[in-house]
Amino acid sequence: MLTLYHSPQSRSDTVVDLVRMLGADVDIREVTIRRQDGSGAQDPGNPHPEKKVPYLVDGDEHVRERGAIMLYLTDKYPQAKLGPLAGEAGRGAYLSWLAYYQGVMEPLLILQWAEVSHPVVTDGLGDMERMLETLATPLRKGPWLLGERFSAADMLLSSPFQWFGDALPAGPEVRDWVDRCAKQVSARTA
Repeated sequence: MLTLYHSPQSRSDTVVDLVRMLGADVDIREVTIRRQDGSGAQDPGNPHPEKKVPYLVDGDEHVRERGAIMLYLTDKYPQAKLGPLAGEAGRGAYLSWLAYYQGVMEPLLILQWAEVSHPVVTDGLGDMERMLETLATPLRKGPWLLGERFSAADMLLSSPFQWFGDALPAGPEVRDWVDRCAKQVSARTA
């Protein structure tokens, strides 16, 4: 059986929502974590090497980082159709969005939240304006990042805006997409 280590009100909430949407047989174990505000503590029962969440254990397989966990789960539970499989149309875009979240989007959001600005960051990662335009571009053609297909990529990339709504632009594409994603997740996990 798969085990997901999770702490409520953290990055792992999105993965818990995905597990529910997949109808996956996953044991969800709550652990405590050290919070960004300094509260909480690292749980010795959490097998994550850095005591973070989410962390997925599937026998001898151990998966960390939200994008990797979401890919692992959508591949393992394809019947929910929340991620294109290898060989299916949209797979490249799906993989790209999951990697974009981990490699560009989350670091930019954290740096903005921490009020860190430096030319090395913008030269390497870009800036918030470019990131939001990158998100808006496919949303001008369809309601989701993969066009007409809602996927776990939409869940992952929209999730920080549920926490950091002030990072949303004034334009409608991304703001409306975030609302659509929240409604889609809410309807499927209710």
